[in-house]
Amino acid sequence: MIAAFDRFHATLSKLHVPHFLELSLTLAQLKALYLIVTTGPMRMTEIAERLGTAPSTSTGVVDRLVQLGLLERHEDPADRRQVVVEPTAAARERLEDFSELGRRRLRAMLARVERDKDLRTIERALTLLTDAAGGLDEESTE
Repeated sequence: MIAAFDRFHATLSKLHVPHFLELSLTLAQLKALYLIVTTGPMRMTEIAERLGTAPSTSTGVVDRLVQLGLLERHEDPADRRQVVVEPTAAARERLEDFSELGRRRLRAMLARVERDKDLRTIERALTLLTDAAGGLDEESTE
């Protein structure tokens, strides 16, 4: 099962590489951007903690993403000593474009599956995996 998933993931990854490189972001920037877009507004201290980096490192990454127009920062109204970072519409759009690429790839793959029974099996498997993932937390490694 794991070997089949690894083959599937490797095949998809190869297809995504050209589009991933078009983003013109470092891996650290992409990780921070993905974290903030999917999680919502976050304090700088939480960003550093979640990324496992020093606050100064995270500040540099966020600074660059602010310069690129992908993130905004402002004071936390609850504690003016804290800085809150949130994604811009442009950031959400970039990540949505990448998600749409994945959906297009999936539609193309499913079009190559010939039997309705096989499509129902794939749908059922995805539902089972989604339900199982819902029971995991961020710290789960099993």
